[in-house]
Amino acid sequence: MKILIADAFPTSAMDALRNAECEVIFQPDLKDAALTQAVAETKADILVVRSTKVSADTLAAGHLSLVVRSGAGYNTIDVAAASARGIYVSNCPGKNSIAVAELAFGLLLSLDRRIPDNVAQFRAGTWNKKAFSEADGLFGKRLGLIGLGQIGQEMIVRAKAFGMPVAAWSRSLTAEKAEKLGVELCQTPADVAASCDVLSVHVALNGDTRGFINKNVFDALPKGAVFLNTSRAEVVDQAALVEAMKNKGIKAGLDVFENEPTGGTGTVESELQALEGAYVTHHIGASTEQAQSATSAETVRIIVSYKDTGKVPNVVNLARRTPATHVLTVRHFDRVGVLAHVFNQLKYAGLNVQETENIVFEGASTAIARIHLDDAPNDATLRDIGENSDVIHVNVLAL
Repeated sequence: MKILIADAFPTSAMDALRNAECEVIFQPDLKDAALTQAVAETKADILVVRSTKVSADTLAAGHLSLVVRSGAGYNTIDVAAASARGIYVSNCPGKNSIAVAELAFGLLLSLDRRIPDNVAQFRAGTWNKKAFSEADGLFGKRLGLIGLGQIGQEMIVRAKAFGMPVAAWSRSLTAEKAEKLGVELCQTPADVAASCDVLSVHVALNGDTRGFINKNVFDALPKGAVFLNTSRAEVVDQAALVEAMKNKGIKAGLDVFENEPTGGTGTVESELQALEGAYVTHHIGASTEQAQSATSAETVRIIVSYKDTGKVPNVVNLARRTPATHVLTVRHFDRVGVLAHVFNQLKYAGLNVQETENIVFEGASTAIARIHLDDAPNDATLRDIGENSDVIHVNVLAL
């Protein structure tokens, strides 16, 4: 199996792939057209990326069957185009949760104690102890969380250590789960914002969350509150954030922002640079040795599982529900050609197979096939299937 790695990746992880008898092609600086060309020329089966964007053109360029995002978010991959071509997209959820939570609290501490400004003035030869001695402190401040996935839950652990009560909203958060986590359940993101001193966002980017943190949420935040975003820039309406910073004294700790540079180095221009209350890092939330080691190990596990079993862990683009309306159950002798007969009859009837499994009984003389169909087979089709001497019994049920 041939693997093209188009981003930085640990040598030890590449060695692990080679030990699993994979052919590894390491080209960490591929972007855009160069990536598309490399996919076509290498004829890679698997593409591994971190921050590199994977376009529909790239997906169509060769015969990829799997794209692995060596990280949690996968918004840089054209998942719809991958699905249209039958290409698996997989990710490594939870492996960088601690690193992101650590950075979020680093930003929070920096804003409260103005640590970067302290250091900058010291390096410039200025001593301003009186000004920098003014800080609120975090103990007793209320942390609001939007999103309670693994990163959000790591934030709860750290908040408790700092003596900060937590209020939260998540689509999946129930009263029972909130009680178990020791947080207050809020009904809407705006309710969280209205009740907290610090608001931190931890949601994935998708069609439902784009621009999710909007003017309504910022209007609910108390004056002088702190806003943290270490998820994705696109989940926040940056214009609404800037307005809140200017008019309400909101302070912002951001690891992501609108029109963020795509490369590792270069220049940057942002309206946030002119705002004193904005502390912005370089999209480094997952960039710790611990996180990268865990993520690369998970990437290797995904690839080796796919190579050895054909099964892909952490797939993000399989249908939650197929168009199947009926399941056909065929109990049969486990002999050559019996399933081909079944599928031929379904073909003649114009029925499309959505899912199928064939379970073999002990002794391997009989099996049962469960075939999900997009419509019900008629009596004639069932009769034709059952006329095969290797078919023991046929049944159909509505889903």
